[in-house]
Amino acid sequence: MTKKRIYSKYTREALCLLGKQIQLGRKKHNWNESELAERAGIARATLQKIEKGHSGCAIGLFFEVAVLVGVKLFDPEGSSLAHHLAQTDEKLTVLPKKIRRNAMMVDDEF
Repeated sequence: MTKKRIYSKYTREALCLLGKQIQLGRKKHNWNESELAERAGIARATLQKIEKGHSGCAIGLFFEVAVLVGVKLFDPEGSSLAHHLAQTDEKLTVLPKKIRRNAMMVDDEF
C-alpha cells in the first residue's frame, strides 16, 4: 500500500495559483477546456485537474499548458530562460560534484 504524499501549504498554494493563471489565460484566449486540452495533447479531465492545482499532475504538463496560454513562468520581466540557465550552470560548476557527509563516529563504549 502506497502512502499518500503530503505537500506543504506553500506548494499547494503555488500549484493553485499556477492553475488559476492558466485558467485565466485560457479564458483570455476565448478557448474552452476542450480546445486547450486538444492543443496541449491531454484529456479535458487532466486540464481540469491542472486548473484546480492538482498535485498529481506532472509538472511538465503544468508548464506546457502555461506556455500555451501565455503564462510567464521564470521570466516575468522578459529576460531569457537561456540566460538564467547559463547563470545557474556557472554557479553549479564551482560547487563540488558530489556531496558527501562525513561518517559519524559512534562512541559505543559504555
